[in-house]
Amino acid sequence: TTMMNFLLIAQFVSCLAAASAPGDIIIGGLFPIHNGVTKSSGPLLETPTCVNLNMAGMIEALAMIQAVEEANSSSMLGQLGIKLGYEIYDTCSDVSTALRATAKFMEETLDCEAGNRTSGSRQPTMAVIGASSSEVSIAVARQLSLQLIPQISYSSTATILSDKLRFPTFMRTVPSDLYQTRAMVRLVKDSGWNWVGIIINEGDYGRSAQEMLSSEAAANGICVAFKEVLPDSVTDPSFNSSVARTINIIHRNPKVKAIISFAKPTYMKHLFKALEQTDAGRRVWIASDIWSTSGRDLHEINFETIGQVVGVTFIAGDSGPVTRYLEQLDVCNKTKRNYPFLTELCQLVNGTVATQELINSIRKDTVFSLQMAVSTVLYAVADLYSQRKNCTTCDPPQPWQLLAIMNKTTFEYEGAEFNFDENGDLNLGYHVSIWKTSREEIDWENVDVISKCSNSCAPGQFKKSAEGQHICCYDCVSCPQNQYSNVSDMDLCFTCSEKEWSEPRSSACKPKTVEYFDWIDGFAIFLVTLAALGILIVLLVSILFLCYRHTPVVKASGGPLCQVILFSLLGSFTSAICFVGRPGHMQCKMRQVLFGLSFTLCVSCILVKSLKILLAFHFNPEVKAMLRRLYKPHVIVCTSVGIQVLICVLWLVLKTPYCEDKPESKIILVQCVEGSDVAFGVMLGYIGILALVCFGFAFKSRKLPTNYNEAKFITFGMLIYIISWVIFIPTYVNTSGKYQSAVEMVVILISTYGIVGCHFMSKCYLILFKKESNTKHAFLQNVYEYSQKQSDSFFDSNYLIVTGTVPLETLRVRDTMVVSGI
Repeated sequence: TTMMNFLLIAQFVSCLAAASAPGDIIIGGLFPIHNGVTKSSGPLLETPTCVNLNMAGMIEALAMIQAVEEANSSSMLGQLGIKLGYEIYDTCSDVSTALRATAKFMEETLDCEAGNRTSGSRQPTMAVIGASSSEVSIAVARQLSLQLIPQISYSSTATILSDKLRFPTFMRTVPSDLYQTRAMVRLVKDSGWNWVGIIINEGDYGRSAQEMLSSEAAANGICVAFKEVLPDSVTDPSFNSSVARTINIIHRNPKVKAIISFAKPTYMKHLFKALEQTDAGRRVWIASDIWSTSGRDLHEINFETIGQVVGVTFIAGDSGPVTRYLEQLDVCNKTKRNYPFLTELCQLVNGTVATQELINSIRKDTVFSLQMAVSTVLYAVADLYSQRKNCTTCDPPQPWQLLAIMNKTTFEYEGAEFNFDENGDLNLGYHVSIWKTSREEIDWENVDVISKCSNSCAPGQFKKSAEGQHICCYDCVSCPQNQYSNVSDMDLCFTCSEKEWSEPRSSACKPKTVEYFDWIDGFAIFLVTLAALGILIVLLVSILFLCYRHTPVVKASGGPLCQVILFSLLGSFTSAICFVGRPGHMQCKMRQVLFGLSFTLCVSCILVKSLKILLAFHFNPEVKAMLRRLYKPHVIVCTSVGIQVLICVLWLVLKTPYCEDKPESKIILVQCVEGSDVAFGVMLGYIGILALVCFGFAFKSRKLPTNYNEAKFITFGMLIYIISWVIFIPTYVNTSGKYQSAVEMVVILISTYGIVGCHFMSKCYLILFKKESNTKHAFLQNVYEYSQKQSDSFFDSNYLIVTGTVPLETLRVRDTMVVSGI
């Protein structure tokens, strides 16, 4: 019973062949000459009726016939003495009907009139061209692969068909949807859109296209607002409700201005007609290859209401041969052409109109792909028969032999060579077409269409999505300080480098200003001037003291020791200048060490002078004896300076000062880092200890002769140093930026000027303006007057008590070092 039912189905299909022609090699054809079928409510085997004549399907069938006839007239087959035949069936855009036709390609010949087997076996169908839609091709490919019959589709693009494990015999002359979805996403992205809708037909093709498109869109930052699925047939009872639901979804998503559709032309026609009745607004409709060239089928639609259609189409070729074939074809002459579908067409329109309707329905890209499919078979057949030309005992060729050749054949069409990839695909690329549907001249290229869930975030902002929302729906948040975004719709702000900064909501970073205590700074100029003036004063004083080195004032001031002090002061003024300008590693090391050593030398020399004065005028024998033991000038100076040298060497070796670029909010502060604050403090503290000792000795000797009271000036000098550095510590700690160096420079200048002023200015005044006081006689007179005041004091046996009116020339004060210098 099962076998009988199958034979009855095969008989039914055979009798409904749309067109056929005999030949040495039979090629099958599956074309959607009708757009659907009406389901029968009767017995299971009752024949369904195909409805809605499809002009595009007719063109495809006629284009195959034209290509086969052109191949038969070619020299390629003529030399081999063979011809191609064909059997074309109408799939009626229905999978079940297509499978019935496929059964014909796979079974023996049936007698259509008697319904019985013929005595002989039929020629095998060597290849099948079709089907059009991916749903039909998927079903047919599964059947044809059972007998390894090659199948070449001219418009089925479902990616699943590239799987050679499941569809080993399937090939196609169009690209896979993998490339079409990439092209669509590229179009959306280049247009600046990220919020789209998707409409598909129910079935493997639609689901596959939706999955690939969604995946590709997500990878490119494009969000899908909705995905609507229409039934697989316009005759489905739920079709109208699905269209209504889709329109409602479109209406509820006014921000979705771009909609991608993989639906068939007839489905889009119903959808557009329903949309015309609403105020859903204009959209950009991105059409897949399945309806991108179906403008004629949708000519009744008012696209001024619907919007603009942008289609992704296959590469097209020359359709002139098909056009000429149709012009020469007497469509409605039954004696010449017994094609049932043409008969049906002629029942609707007369012959002339029918021919023009067919010509107007030519889709150049589809015709081009179909003719390449026939060329593939042509070249493979020629190759197969060339291999068998000298074989007299060979069995008739089989489909699997042709399949093996087709997989690796290179064929020529319109002067170009083509071949299939390892998946059986022929990827020629796409064209993007914009439908011209409006009678008015509307410049769509300059229409600003925005299809976004949220407005673009300007440079200086970044996108912040709420939890659970699409990444395309977001708020625009300003970049914080020191961050920026330089293009629109940034997901995150970039952080400025350490050498740059930016204000809030910035689109670029600004270079940070490099700051240091620069030479051109007004305060720096002032301080450098003071330091230079100090150096000049020290040099002048040194020259003056050299010129008057034999006078009592110079001798009483220490003589050669004064030159050592002046040399150390010169080093202190020079170290102050090292605090100005862009610092380097060497400058950072030198400035503190130079000041520390030079000022230590200065204070140690002053310490010697303080001890000398105290020893000269102290009249307590016990104290005097102790001071004599301590008074070793060279030892004191060398030891004092040596300790400081040791401190500085350990500092430089263990934790040396260095230059640092310190990034701050808007600037880069180039500054010296002391390396070790402890070492810095020890260096300054050591100088402070020496200054305190000097201060103590000088304070004890403050009541010396008025004109030569060195101790009083030492006291003031050390007091200035101590006070200035006590003030320096909190000021330095609380000062930041480039003026931190200026603080230390000011303290160094104050300390150094204090020594210069207190130790040398009064003596310079005496030398230059009080020359009468800078004599041996005046000096002895001053000492005599001081001695008279101390007449009540006790002197030991080594001192002479001067009383009465002894002449100054005979006055001798033994062991008084101030006098002994004269």
